Formats: sequence, structure tokens, C-alpha cells
Amino acid sequence: MIGRFAPSAYVASPQAAYTGGLSGVFDELDNNVNRESELEGVRLGVLVSAVGRRAYGPLLLLIGLISISPATILPGMTSIAAFVTLLVAAQMAVGLQRPWLPKRVLDIKVPRRMLFEFLDRTRPRVEALDGGLLRERWTFLTVPLVVNLVALCVTAAALITFPLSLIPFAPVAPGLAVVLFGLGMTARDGLWLCVGVALTALVFAFTAPLLF
Repeated sequence: MIGRFAPSAYVASPQAAYTGGLSGVFDELDNNVNRESELEGVRLGVLVSAVGRRAYGPLLLLIGLISISPATILPGMTSIAAFVTLLVAAQMAVGLQRPWLPKRVLDIKVPRRMLFEFLDRTRPRVEALDGGLLRERWTFLTVPLVVNLVALCVTAAALITFPLSLIPFAPVAPGLAVVLFGLGMTARDGLWLCVGVALTALVFAFTAPLLF
């Protein structure tokens, strides 16, 4: 039953590649989530079940896309996305083979129409990266030890989101960093992981004077 996944329903190792490419992530969502349902919201558990059984990369990509989507206009949705990111990143950092999310988190509902309209607009831009700007390279940055360090950066991006959620549109920057980490891990592209690290550092540099 969705929301109570067997371990195998989650993901493989943190450094595993997603062989379906970025288009495969969107295909999984289209094939496994009923976008025409009359229900206004779609459970996070359904979305995680669609993409999360492959690797950490697609899972981070999904959460990152949710965190920069119009769905975050709903009160608390930005903080919820940051909290889920934090849970996943913490498990990556300790080298957990399969991430676990509590049932209460999996039961969170994301606006169905709002999310899928955003994904439809985003898909052509993301897929354009496949085999072009995004490709397998600098794979030494995708080995387990380095991935654990990347997970710390993802954790930092999630943590900075909480105070930034008080500032309109500010959480988009760390959310975009999570998307970059998801892209880099999905394609085993170390360059994009570096871009994600750089963006996270920039977010801290620009927001630290406002927060401390």
C-alpha cells in the first residue's frame, strides 16, 4: 500500500545512475500518477513511489521541482518541501542505501493541477539538457564518499530555506540548488553537482547578512 513501502520500493545506492534519463523521471510521473483524478491533491507518497524507487537523484529532482513550483504559494508548503529535502539529504549523508520517509510525510498532499501544469511547462527545458549540457562526466564526484559531502550541501540548502520562507520568492534559490543536485545525481554529472554547490554557497553569502 502506498505510504508503507517495502525497502525495495525506494531507491538504490546514493551514487546509482537513473538509466531512463531525465525524460524517464517525467515518464514515471505520467505513467504512475493519475493527473485526471477528481481529487484536488495528490499524495506525496504517490509521487515518491513513481520516481523514488530508482535512485536518490530523481527523488531530489522531484522534491526540488515541487519546492520551486507554484504549489509553494500554499501556506507551509515551502517549509514542508524543505523538511522532506532535509530528511532525504540526512539519509544520503550517512550513506543509507534506501531512504525512508514517515507515513505522515507521505500523506502530505500537493495540489495536483498546479503541480502537473508546472511539470508540463518544465519538462521541455529539462529534457533539452539530456545528452547536451547534462551528461555523464566528472564521475569521481559521484562516488559514495563525495556524494556524502554533496548531501551536506543539500542539507544546507534545505536549512536555509526555513528562514528564507519568510521572504517572498527567496526560497526559489535554494530550491533551484536542490534541482541542480537532483539533475547532477540523476545523470552522474559532477559538473552540475559543482554548480549546485556554488549556488548554495551564493545563497548563504547573500542571505547571511539578512539573517545574522
